[in-house]
Amino acid sequence: MSSTAATLPLDRMAVGDSPHHVVDRLLNQELFRGALTRERKRADRSNQKLALLVIGLDRDESGQDVRAWRTVIAAVRNAKRECDVLGWLRRREALALLVTEVPPPCEVTARDIRERVEQELRHRLSPHDHDRLSFQVHVHPIPAGAEGECFPLASILKHDATRSRVHRAMKRGLDVLGSAALLTLLAPVFVVLAACVRLTSRGPVFFRQTRVGEGGVGFTMLKFRTMQPDASPALHKDYVSQFIKAAASDGKADSGVFKLTNDPRITPIGRFLRRTSMDELPQLWNVLRGDMSLVGPRPPLPYEVEQYKSWHCRRVYDAKPGVTGLWQVTGRSRTTFDEMVRLDLRYARAKSLWLDVKILLATPGAVIGGKGAC
Repeated sequence: MSSTAATLPLDRMAVGDSPHHVVDRLLNQELFRGALTRERKRADRSNQKLALLVIGLDRDESGQDVRAWRTVIAAVRNAKRECDVLGWLRRREALALLVTEVPPPCEVTARDIRERVEQELRHRLSPHDHDRLSFQVHVHPIPAGAEGECFPLASILKHDATRSRVHRAMKRGLDVLGSAALLTLLAPVFVVLAACVRLTSRGPVFFRQTRVGEGGVGFTMLKFRTMQPDASPALHKDYVSQFIKAAASDGKADSGVFKLTNDPRITPIGRFLRRTSMDELPQLWNVLRGDMSLVGPRPPLPYEVEQYKSWHCRRVYDAKPGVTGLWQVTGRSRTTFDEMVRLDLRYARAKSLWLDVKILLATPGAVIGGKGAC
């Protein structure tokens, strides 16, 4: 498809267009994905909401898909607003209507849009063709309690990220080989550290904690236990809330992000493990399992994510969490929370195998320097 045809005004169709021309004269997949990505960023910056209506059509053996799509496109054009964007999410497989500046409650507005489109289609399509349709509404950011009727927009962006498929396969290969090799080489260190934890305080050797992984999916992260077994998370939860809101900070260069200075819950051996980052070595098992990567954003706690602004959530959806990352080797405690998120988003945009290697090579120096540890 030529770029000229792909960027024609959506409602300006030439008289006498064939069904094929009408079907194809929409934003193509690449242009629509670009518009979707830009509008998501715009919504994040302006604290607005947007909705995406995805319409699928099962293939018909009779070969009448083009005419059915022509009817669907005409119905959606009749139901949409002038400022909405219509295009192919997947050419002749899924049509998408991008609705920006959605008024609250956004899940109700998105449902109304879907009902308008469905009503148009019931009048225009035969019962057979109507039964072949499927509808899915995606909302960004998705409000609490709307998960049953709306889906997160990030699932669409992740699904269509064709460029990253090769990168993800290569990155996964590096993760498996790297984590397996390190687990084997560091096995004696694991034994010594486990003995130190067990002999210096009561409780289990490993600390298991729920973290938020790629796509907002939770997983159980492993660390060497550095706190008393009955330690309450309330102190850290309050600190995180204040830090994200930028309402309070000790302002010291050696204070770690989300790590309290002089935390009374930490054991003596735990303080050493945190200062050297050795408490994070069991995360290599999470890497081998596929929950994490060697390189990526720091995996947040669920109560951290509850405090996020919509643009903060992209650090969760745009990349798999990692043992080390761009923030750990460049900013760490010298950055604010927003700057940390921007570093994570910069990594997600520029991610490459070479960047992962450079971050991995820079990690030992950051650990030895001890900046941001406590």
